[in-house]
Amino acid sequence: MAGALVSALIEQMTSITLQEAKQEIKLVVGVDEEIRRLEGNLRTILAVLDDAEKREVQDKAVKLWLQNLKEASYEMDNVLDEWNTAMIELEIEKEEEHENDDNTSVLKKKKKNKVCSFIPSPSRCFSQVNKLVLRHDIAHKIKELNVRLDEVVKKRVEFGFELTRGPEGVVRPKTTSFIDVSEICGRDTEKGDLVSYILGMGCQEERNPHVISLVGMGGIGKTTLAQLAYNHYDVQAHFEERMWICVSEPFDQCKIAKSIIEVVGGESSNTTELQILLQNICELIGKKRFFLVLDDVWTEDSTMWEPFRLALKNGAQGSRILVTTRNEKVAKIMRSAHTINLGVLSDENCWLIFSTIAFIDEDLGQQKQLVDLGKEISKKCKGLPLAAKTLGSLMRFKRSREQWEGVLHSCLWDLEDIKRGLFAPLLLSYYDLSSPMKQCFSYCAIFPKDYIFYREQLAFHWMAQGYIKSMANVEMEIIAEEYFENLVVRSFFQDLEKCEVDGKIISCKMHDIVHDFAQLMATNECFAIDGDKKVEIDCRNAHHLLLDNPKHTKFPVCIYNAKNLRTLVVRSKIDNLDIFLTKLLDHFKWLRTLILRCPIKKLPDVVGNLIHLRFILLDISDDIEELPESICNLCNLQTLYVKRCRCLKKLPQGMGKLINLRHLFLGLNNSIGSFPKGISRLSSLRTLSHFKICGKNDSGGSKLGELKNLNQIGESLGITGLGNMLDVSEVENAQFKKKIRLRQLYLTFNVKDEDVDEGDRRMENDVLVLNALEPHPDLELLHIYFYQGTTFYFNWMISLSKLKNLHLGSCIKLERLPLLGKLPLLESLRIHELIKLKLGSEFLGIESRNKNKKDDIIIFPKLKYLEIRGLQEWEEWIEIGGMSQEGEEDDYCFTIMPCIHFLQICRCPKLKSLPNFLRTTSLKHLDISWCPLLSERCQRGIGEDWPKISHIPNIIDWMNMQRDGCEGKSYYSDISSSSSSKLEEVDDKDDVCKG
Repeated sequence: MAGALVSALIEQMTSITLQEAKQEIKLVVGVDEEIRRLEGNLRTILAVLDDAEKREVQDKAVKLWLQNLKEASYEMDNVLDEWNTAMIELEIEKEEEHENDDNTSVLKKKKKNKVCSFIPSPSRCFSQVNKLVLRHDIAHKIKELNVRLDEVVKKRVEFGFELTRGPEGVVRPKTTSFIDVSEICGRDTEKGDLVSYILGMGCQEERNPHVISLVGMGGIGKTTLAQLAYNHYDVQAHFEERMWICVSEPFDQCKIAKSIIEVVGGESSNTTELQILLQNICELIGKKRFFLVLDDVWTEDSTMWEPFRLALKNGAQGSRILVTTRNEKVAKIMRSAHTINLGVLSDENCWLIFSTIAFIDEDLGQQKQLVDLGKEISKKCKGLPLAAKTLGSLMRFKRSREQWEGVLHSCLWDLEDIKRGLFAPLLLSYYDLSSPMKQCFSYCAIFPKDYIFYREQLAFHWMAQGYIKSMANVEMEIIAEEYFENLVVRSFFQDLEKCEVDGKIISCKMHDIVHDFAQLMATNECFAIDGDKKVEIDCRNAHHLLLDNPKHTKFPVCIYNAKNLRTLVVRSKIDNLDIFLTKLLDHFKWLRTLILRCPIKKLPDVVGNLIHLRFILLDISDDIEELPESICNLCNLQTLYVKRCRCLKKLPQGMGKLINLRHLFLGLNNSIGSFPKGISRLSSLRTLSHFKICGKNDSGGSKLGELKNLNQIGESLGITGLGNMLDVSEVENAQFKKKIRLRQLYLTFNVKDEDVDEGDRRMENDVLVLNALEPHPDLELLHIYFYQGTTFYFNWMISLSKLKNLHLGSCIKLERLPLLGKLPLLESLRIHELIKLKLGSEFLGIESRNKNKKDDIIIFPKLKYLEIRGLQEWEEWIEIGGMSQEGEEDDYCFTIMPCIHFLQICRCPKLKSLPNFLRTTSLKHLDISWCPLLSERCQRGIGEDWPKISHIPNIIDWMNMQRDGCEGKSYYSDISSSSSSKLEEVDDKDDVCKG
């Protein structure tokens, strides 16, 4: 992890010279030489860090040396960041002076020049003095750091560190195929699936060789399951040759090839020519059905595997290769036909493994005295088989109940026996990470167990700490996402929640034992304080601190010792926190990340002095009405996240000074009147959760045109107050069509007219505004609320060829829809409270004048989810050109909504019937609510529309349910012959709903 720190420092120092030249500012005399010496020392250290980090596991002196290096590195980072901040402030100052000059009249300029031509303004004088003081201060700090680093460099000689990659700190033991089946618990299902895949009879079409992969974190039981399958009686009988090869790291091609040859019975060879070895393999397995296990594969290099794949194709059809790996990428690279992701065991199975080992020498009476404690201890394994074995082995030699209680209530993972046995596999995975990824992983230790990590937020945390560096043409967010995915595929995260639209991971958790390991790797850096417990920790060296207590508690004054803090997370209801918060923030001047998930009345002005801050998150602070103006001094700020601050009324007027702000999240449940002017200067902005347009009488707020140059905004944007737009040219100036990264757009017009007499003008204006707001055609989600037009007088909506989700809500004057049926990828459509709308044939996307006979027409080809609510005037669901499907059947070939799964019709009191095309749809769920005329026609068996819907497995009709006294069940839950598959179909419906 120190390697990433040192590399980042070298990169920073290299850039100082460039920045000085750009800003025309030099450090004081002699500091250039100090910087070069500092850089030289760091490069010397960087060359041996790989070896040092391997040896710290077993050598406490090396661990201390690394700790001293990290502390010095953090101090250097603070100094260099202080200098970079001064450069940024200078840029802002120059830009503001330039803007002021532009806004000053020529006459005033001349007058000012006559009076003050030889006298600089007082503010500029003070500015120059401050800059000089700052440069001297930084120069002094750099000299002090050089002296300190000289000592660290000298020490490295004493340790004799290797300049190249040193020996492994933890060696992976070689595995064999032998196993005691009687000791295995809890893998019956996975074992059955695996054996089934292995024994599946080959066919001419299947890929040869046929690869199966077992994927999971270290200690989850991949090797054990592979051993079970390898020794299965049917597997032994099925294959002519069976081979077990322990691969590990590095992937030595010649060594692996020789191992395969020896197992098959070939003669050992001294050759190092891979081609000769592979030719020998081809001859030995030729036309034989073989089963090859490659245990513990790490390499992600497909070129290393490709020669083996080609050679092993020489085996008979039906041959199988089983791969065990921690990395899902490996499974993909090896072209796996089946991948089994191993999950954790149940508490019961962990107890079985634990008790089998712990009580192997105990009599029955002794066991009974310890069972209750044993079950509690085994729960700490959290489903990890290796943990159960390790703990069982530990307790096997502890006889008394007092000893067992001591282990149960101890900080279990600090015990040396546990560390050696349990963390060894995780160390292997850890050492396989790059230095920046090690930092990213260890940083997770600050959060509590069972914490839900959101992919996006975690990336912002890493960016704030400086773990993510931009590369040429690759943004920090992209690199952070790649790091996250790499940690996922290496099984450091579990319980993945994925977006059902694009499959991206939304959130995840970390296994308790992996979390304990992360804390081990972040020893003396990450601390958590529970206010309910007596604080006995020394957090002087802490860099990341969590105050976590759901109850009211006293303020833990011991945290003032953590002077080098870079992350502060407060999740406690601390008594009088507002009183302590000012002092707290004034104390921790090196903070990069500040998270306040606690009720506070005001964010103190002193926050503006935390010039290193990159990330601020405020949550559940209902009393906060405004953010302090001083927050605009944070020129390094990258992310500002304000959630559940319902009383927030205004943003600081100087927001335009936050030139490095990349992500601005403002919860929708706030009371912000409008955005301040100057947002157009935030050229780094990637996320703007929502933007509120100022009202007619608000001269100080932002206009929509300020978004013109913010073309980096991606993902989601919500705009409110569109009904305030008086100048349509402002909408055109915003140039939404150029925002190519924007995927989700939420548009809200005014809830009601400010002046009832202006209703007609408002209607016309809304039409013009929406027409001018044309977004980029790659938009995937569009929601429009409170639009006052009677129709959409434009074509851009149906040109959104990638639109998947459309919601039209409370557009109370709308009478006609565009040709929505033509949208090729639309999956979800919600039409709510359009009280005047009568859905006609144009809704389906068919126009009679454009129809050609015998054309194949698919209407709403991808639509899965349709909600129609509050159409008060809707009487008839017209299908095609005002005629029924049967009337057109001879002349036109068309299909309507072939993918529809869920249909809800609610509060449509005049709707008389359902359309005929429902007969042929794949509908799985129909929900009819408060539609009295329709409910009568849909009654089971006797309703006129019943034949149209009788094939649907899950129908809810609330009117008929109430009439018959049914509660909580589908009224037609027993209908149709397909009811046996109802559960699967309802699950599918739920998936559609979530999408």
